[in-house]
Amino acid sequence: MIELQEGIIPEIEQQNPYAIVAITKHGVQLARKLNSSFIHSDVYYMSKFEQGDEEAKHIQLFSGSVRMLLPSLFKQYKGIILIISLGAVVRMIAPILKDKKTDPAVVVIDDRGENVISVLSGHLGGANQLTHEVAHVLDARAIITTASDVQKTIPVDLFGSRFGWEWDSDEKLTPVSASVVNEEPVAIVQESGETNWWHLDSSMPENLKTYASIQEALNAKPNAALVITHRILSKEEEQILKNGVLYRPKNVVIGMGCNRGTSAEEIEQVIQNTLNELQISMKSVKALCTIELKKDEVGLLEVVSKYGWEFVYYKPEELNAQNIEAPSDTVFKYTGAYGVSEPAVRIYTGAENLELVKKKSGNTTISVALMKRV
Repeated sequence: MIELQEGIIPEIEQQNPYAIVAITKHGVQLARKLNSSFIHSDVYYMSKFEQGDEEAKHIQLFSGSVRMLLPSLFKQYKGIILIISLGAVVRMIAPILKDKKTDPAVVVIDDRGENVISVLSGHLGGANQLTHEVAHVLDARAIITTASDVQKTIPVDLFGSRFGWEWDSDEKLTPVSASVVNEEPVAIVQESGETNWWHLDSSMPENLKTYASIQEALNAKPNAALVITHRILSKEEEQILKNGVLYRPKNVVIGMGCNRGTSAEEIEQVIQNTLNELQISMKSVKALCTIELKKDEVGLLEVVSKYGWEFVYYKPEELNAQNIEAPSDTVFKYTGAYGVSEPAVRIYTGAENLELVKKKSGNTTISVALMKRV
């Protein structure tokens, strides 16, 4: 926990480029909701609202005045989202402002989550775009007050954040962002993930063009590229990333059964090996599904906690209601279900064709499916 004291600059553990800060009961719930979707963010809130899962979720608690936390946040974060009244924020940040070229983006959300306000560094700092992204996650009103018009284009570092997309690497974020805002030809290739990412009320800028495949985009020789896929690219396809950013949507679901007491290390290794064989990125995994009997399986719980995956389990009768390709009388004898990994992943995704129907590996069975594109 961070204990804030007058005159002492606190040490903070930054993991992501954006910070979310709350100081009220309702604000804490908003912060937790926003963090679950806005994946590149660290959460800070007062220790008196502790809920017990903060360490597992990498949430940092503090005691004392939030005013004393802000100087450290200003130094380390690209953007700061404050669920605090606008007047209080203005008074607290005024003494630590430097200039618009170095100050972070500051966005304020009211305690009911109805309004998201761009407060500081709207253009250069990206607060205006951050405001739009946060407002969409919360289904709130975005309030932009800058007089000059806001660029209506894709924010490369925030692209897909509200869906939980992750960058594979941040190495090319800056040069690709430059290509986007300088209206140079930029290719967009999407193989998976949510398709409703363009949410502005204007047409997409002409310099941004979509292509059906990476090869088609390579043939067009764009200045930069945005690629959205769960696949591990081939060496030839990686040429698109010379000035490109690769985004990992959360669309891969794992079904898994295991013997009681199977270690987290074995489970993790099986998942890694299987996804490598399928040429699928671990960063695109959304959930791990199993049978209700395994809801307290320590190895499974440790793995989903480590990666932040959803952990879903189903009753035997729910699993048996699925049409599966590889039913097992042995599995039924011990669990009451004719299969675990295959039917579990079918229920979650609704997929008819799986990337992997079922594979036995050591103490585990594993199935893999993709979410339907929306």
